[in-house]
Amino acid sequence: MKIEAAVLRGASDPYVIEPVELAPPGHGQVLVRIVGAGFCHTDMLPRTPGFMAQPPVITGHEGSGIVEEVGPGVTGIVPGAHVVLSFDSCGTCRNCLAAHPAYCEDFYRLNLTGSGSGSGPDGAGPVIDHHGRPVAARWFGQSSFATHALATARNVVEVDKDLPLELLGPLGCAVQTGAGAVLLALKAGAGSSVVVFGAGGVGLSAIMAARVAGATTIVAVDLNENRLSLARELGATATVQGGDDDIVEQLRELTGGGTQYALDTTGVPEVINTAIDALRPTGTVGLIGAPSRPLTLAPAALTQGKNVKGIMEGDAVPQLFIPQLLQLWRDGRFPFDRLVRTYPLSAINDAERDAAAGTTIKPVLLPGS
Repeated sequence: MKIEAAVLRGASDPYVIEPVELAPPGHGQVLVRIVGAGFCHTDMLPRTPGFMAQPPVITGHEGSGIVEEVGPGVTGIVPGAHVVLSFDSCGTCRNCLAAHPAYCEDFYRLNLTGSGSGSGPDGAGPVIDHHGRPVAARWFGQSSFATHALATARNVVEVDKDLPLELLGPLGCAVQTGAGAVLLALKAGAGSSVVVFGAGGVGLSAIMAARVAGATTIVAVDLNENRLSLARELGATATVQGGDDDIVEQLRELTGGGTQYALDTTGVPEVINTAIDALRPTGTVGLIGAPSRPLTLAPAALTQGKNVKGIMEGDAVPQLFIPQLLQLWRDGRFPFDRLVRTYPLSAINDAERDAAAGTTIKPVLLPGS
């Protein structure tokens, strides 16, 4: 079928809205008409020289929409269903079977390379441009910067039809990642202390989750005063300016000697080391942002029982966790929609610019507008 998609043709090129041909759903796949799609910093990775997935590519991995058709072998999902699209996983490896699909042994192939970036097992891609050339279009099992996308039954989460579907896409990655890191991976509990480095979409979701968990000390660290202000509105009990020279001292004072949990969303090695220094004995730092450079730790950095834990996608099972977050939203306890600003799909380059500059926390593209 003919659809419109935002195609990234080169690492330094703007996205271009193009007509392309999308294949029908194959075995285990569903065709989704995209209603909204969040722009995430991960969608900028194909611009990185040498990255495993390269242009031409259709990115977008926080889609939401309506199922229009299901392929052979799909059960439990029917046309007309409202869905959120999340990351893909195999469903059969040891980690998937142990309810840790974010650590699927085939995660990179399914989401970032091979069939994940666009090519099927036979080497054919699901999208052909108007010149008859293939375009990678299985980014995180969806490529949702388009009017329609192919997903798998594994990365589709059905949601109630009375919800604001156009706003739900970020639940599939950024919101799930931040909230899951606190509630599922770190398992922060009532009365605990949580420090979040980086108050973007992931970090602010973590702050809201820390409040849900009953943490009594929740500290946001960021360079942007507007984001720190929003962090206080969403649950932070204190904020620290990321440019200060005495961050560790401030955090130790705010947390009574050191925080039990810290979460880094920046990937900056210096920030990660600051987070480790700010831990109390037995404290844990969760790493969401992949380090941008080699991470070097001081010899005594992890003494006193300190821990560093890598976290992907919040260690969530999307089909279980996303409905839980939506119920918290209904209850007024998790206002993730306050992070969202909508753009028409034709303004995708503006959305990317605003996301990179930090002027919009969570851009959401609306293909239908």
